[in-house]
Amino acid sequence: MLYIIVALKSEAQAFVDKYKLQKLKIKKFTLYYGKDIVLIISGIGVSFAREATQTLINNFDIIEDEDIYLNIGICAANKQYSLGQCLEIGSLTYHDITYTFKDALNLLCLDHASSDIKHNIVDMESYGFYDAIIHSPAIKNFHIIKIVSDHFEPYKITKDKSKNLIFNQIDVINKIIFQKEAL
Repeated sequence: MLYIIVALKSEAQAFVDKYKLQKLKIKKFTLYYGKDIVLIISGIGVSFAREATQTLINNFDIIEDEDIYLNIGICAANKQYSLGQCLEIGSLTYHDITYTFKDALNLLCLDHASSDIKHNIVDMESYGFYDAIIHSPAIKNFHIIKIVSDHFEPYKITKDKSKNLIFNQIDVINKIIFQKEAL
């Protein structure tokens, strides 16, 4: 089973459209589900991402080691990264502490939007997802993948743009998380 956590409905819409997912409500969260996929929309911020991820963990049994938890969404990045580029994250920095879980890029998780171009890669949810995951020993397989939406110009992001950025990278995302042919 693939469990996907996104912050925004526009990020979710790419998966809903591609996989024809059905809508469901659990507590205050909107979920979408289909064959082998459950997706939850957390809302923006670390605490919402943590709560949404924990809601999935609490409401769905982790049946197999092959179950995958995925935090996917848009991010700001400096100009060394192209708009629309898919980035696999291997470590997070949150409140000046770095958490490393694989050999890949580092992301700075902030509590607010930033226009500060001194950062490398930034989002506002990844640490909440990670924090919930690491406290659930049954979860053995997780990924954080971000799509570059802007170069620290959050005012330029639209719902359609974020949906299209994710949609255009779904096959790449699948190759990263499944390490084989896309779904």
